[in-house]
Amino acid sequence: MNHLPVAHGPDARPKRVEAFHVHSFSAKCRRHLTNELNIECPDDLLRYLRQSGHLSHEEVPSFTTLAGGVSNRTVLVERGRGPAFVIKQALEKLRVEADWRSDPGRSHQEALGLQWLARLAPEGSITPLIFEDAKHHLAAMQAVPQPHENWKTRLLAGGLERDHIRQFGELLGTIHRRGRDQRVELSVVFDDRRYFETLRVEPYYRYTATRNPPAMKFYNDLIAQTAAIRETLVHGDCSPKNILVHNGILILLDHEVIHFGDPAFDLGFSLTHLLSKAHHLRAFRAQFLEAAQFYWQSYVQAVSGKDKNSDLEGRVVRHTLGCLLARIDGRSPLEYLTNEERDRQRRIVLSLITRPPGTVAELVERFGDQLQQSDHVHH
Repeated sequence: MNHLPVAHGPDARPKRVEAFHVHSFSAKCRRHLTNELNIECPDDLLRYLRQSGHLSHEEVPSFTTLAGGVSNRTVLVERGRGPAFVIKQALEKLRVEADWRSDPGRSHQEALGLQWLARLAPEGSITPLIFEDAKHHLAAMQAVPQPHENWKTRLLAGGLERDHIRQFGELLGTIHRRGRDQRVELSVVFDDRRYFETLRVEPYYRYTATRNPPAMKFYNDLIAQTAAIRETLVHGDCSPKNILVHNGILILLDHEVIHFGDPAFDLGFSLTHLLSKAHHLRAFRAQFLEAAQFYWQSYVQAVSGKDKNSDLEGRVVRHTLGCLLARIDGRSPLEYLTNEERDRQRRIVLSLITRPPGTVAELVERFGDQLQQSDHVHH
């Protein structure tokens, strides 16, 4: 194989990968055979790709299911000639224990995201769109060639590099800055926020609020404020699991939650991953806390034209707190945190919510201080 599997969807993680040739027909496919296309069935996928003209009838490709995502079926298609591509099929019911559903029409949102982000994001950071099929809820994109590595996997192994953090801030900051510059057109193209509601607001904020009554007002206020803000293009899923590192460049994946809205959500969502890893990886805690500060600084530099009177930073703090708790008690908890760590993170966030920090720097400092105090108590 020339390409590594790519993790897609909410809370994707490395899992066993099933490779198959086009003439194999697994029991899984027989059990799930219906009149609808299932791209995880190789015979069905081969027939579809040939009939739709995306493969010639002479080509005999190899298919690899990319495990780990919960919101899509995802298959790597490697060809004898021509570039390899990844094809994603959105699921109505996500592959989690909870009953979590979202309209599979969001595959069109991902295709739109791929088209626009290719123009807005830094060069080389977005995979090109190959084709879209709205009827079958498909979006296909060029595969990232080898060698590459999933950034989440790298970070959890302690592989934190300052240049990657700088790129992370510049990537998001560039998208937000250029999205704001083209807001007249983008506010219309990405006006649909249904997928942001079903994949983020409900499972992260509303659901978490029901499990933490003391935080109910905090979340209700945050939800109302987020719904009212329409400033720029928001990715909605900007996390290390959706980033591959190829030749030293960060490449952003998974764009189905993209919408026109509040940029503070992207920042809170992404800062949560750096802070949660600072919590989990005690040996690298100081480095991850510093990385969170540097990420914010890199972002601010990339959006230097932002309104000086904006209350963006305060909103970023609140979204970070909201996401830190949601990744404990929401529908998509971080799998690497232990039960003890989840309890500690919940206590810290509920404490900070009562008097939210005024700046990102203060948030990172107070979060780190409370982690250190907790360490002293338990050791």
